[in-house]
Amino acid sequence: MPNLPISQLPLAVSGQPESWMAIVNYDVDPSGITNKIYFSSLTEQFSGSSGTNGTSGTDGSSGTNGTSGTNGSSGISGTSGTNGTSGTDGSSGTNGTSGTNGSSGTNGTSGTDGSSGISGTSGTDGTSGTNGTSGTDGSSGISGTDGTSGTNGTSGTDGSSGISGTSGSSGTSGSSGSSGTSGSSGTNGTSGSSGFSGDLYRTTSSTLLAIQTGSTNTFVVGTNLGYSVAQDVIIAFDLSNHMIGMVVSYNPSNGDMVVNVDNITGSGSYSAWTVNLEGAAGGDGSSGTSGTNGTSGSSGTSAPTPPFALVYGLFAQTANSTIVSGTTTETTLINGGVGTLSVPANGFAVGDSFRADFGGVVNAANNQTIQIRVKTGSVILLDSGPQSITNITNNVWTLSINFTIRTLGGPGVASIVSLGAFNYNKTVNGVTEGFAFNTVNNTTFDTTVNNTLDVTVQWGSTAAGNNIFSDIFVLNKIY
Repeated sequence: MPNLPISQLPLAVSGQPESWMAIVNYDVDPSGITNKIYFSSLTEQFSGSSGTNGTSGTDGSSGTNGTSGTNGSSGISGTSGTNGTSGTDGSSGTNGTSGTNGSSGTNGTSGTDGSSGISGTSGTDGTSGTNGTSGTDGSSGISGTDGTSGTNGTSGTDGSSGISGTSGSSGTSGSSGSSGTSGSSGTNGTSGSSGFSGDLYRTTSSTLLAIQTGSTNTFVVGTNLGYSVAQDVIIAFDLSNHMIGMVVSYNPSNGDMVVNVDNITGSGSYSAWTVNLEGAAGGDGSSGTSGTNGTSGSSGTSAPTPPFALVYGLFAQTANSTIVSGTTTETTLINGGVGTLSVPANGFAVGDSFRADFGGVVNAANNQTIQIRVKTGSVILLDSGPQSITNITNNVWTLSINFTIRTLGGPGVASIVSLGAFNYNKTVNGVTEGFAFNTVNNTTFDTTVNNTLDVTVQWGSTAAGNNIFSDIFVLNKIY
């Protein structure tokens, strides 16, 4: 290092960031040459503004920093703590005249000071020179190494929970699920003993009888029935033709019966009779004791609510009809059977509906016509008119007819609507052919009189290849 007079040493500027200041002791020999230099301390000034300076004395060497105390939990910064006791100052060298102090910077908020360490031993004082004017205070020296951070304080207790908000409105209910599957039926209880069988009376007879009063002579009915002498019976062909009388004799082994008739309706001779007691049927035998009920299964879907329409069979044909062949005469397609084709006077109700189903075999020569009519007596309910039918052999045909009563009363007031469909399957090519027809009769239909159903057929020519018959016919009341 070159020899410098004091006047040429650099000045430390107080309050300047990151400036350096060296405090030295030095000796001057008689020739004016600096021969000894003592470095007393070296400090660094950081960015915080300097606090107000106390009266400067010559600081001794800083003692070793004490270990930092454990940090408490951080809270709001309090005011500055009291400074620790200063270490013992070393002997002051001869003070030069103090220079002018620079302006003090604003103090930052001080943290709590740790206790000061023990001051180190002061260095040997050099010979005091003449005190010159004190220079401007230099920046603070470099801070000592920070002590180890203290252990964090425990966390504060959690605050209590806020009040819960009110519950939201309930959502709308979902649709009901479909009914569950019915459970298995419980085990049936043991059947009770059967009651005594009631007597049987309803039977039929194919014996040819004339409708007349007096003795019927012997006719054959069913065997093992409950008839006895002096019982009143009814022998009926239909609603318009029947006889009522008293049993004269009955043989349960062969079914021979003789009746003395005293009341008749209608006339003629017939061989398809229904025979039954004229009065009410006898009572049923006593019921046996009911068995224990099995466990009920789970409920299934509810059944429809009553009342229900009265639906039942009215008539069933039991033999083939007459074969209509080689004639242009209108001829019935119905033969004998069981039940009735008649509705008595004022026996209809509005909405009463019926269905007739026919089937049979048909043959037709080339380029022929056929006509179907549905009638009650002489009143035509439905008429197909002449329909083409050609070159068919032993083809199966079907005819379906539906009727519904619309209004009740005499001619011009009563009304009935009818719909028919006639079809046949051609064996030559497997094609189904046919025709449909419907009519509303509100001019000649009459519900105040007895009505008996008839269905007829009429060929358009007498060709030998034309023939038709029915082998099935059933009439049902469907509403």
